[in-house]
Amino acid sequence: MKIDEIQIRVRYGETDQMGVVYHGNYALYLEMGRIEWLRKLGVSYKSMEEKGIMLPVVSLNINYKKSAGYDDVINVKTQLKKVPTAKIEFEYEITNKKGELLTTANTTLVFIDMKTNRPTRAPQYLLDLINS
Repeated sequence: MKIDEIQIRVRYGETDQMGVVYHGNYALYLEMGRIEWLRKLGVSYKSMEEKGIMLPVVSLNINYKKSAGYDDVINVKTQLKKVPTAKIEFEYEITNKKGELLTTANTTLVFIDMKTNRPTRAPQYLLDLINS
């Protein structure tokens, strides 16, 4: 399935008193990876919302292997797990500049119709882009 990678430099405010990235910030890194994955596909969260679709996270699983610290450059690899239905699933790997695996993760998001506030199928325009 389609894969995208981004690089992020860890900011001081993202670290804890021990000088390592605070565990909660990894969810933000995953979101950044997911947003860029969609953007490079040709879709933005903003455009989806303008078309009446929200995409909330319903599941988040993170496995921490090694720490990242202040000023480290990390690579977030985002991969679509399978063709979306009413949900879309991503897998992630975060590595450091040396290529060491820091974190693995997966998320599940659900397509929500903003008018009904109910789950709906993935928009056809998104499926078309994924299958192209």
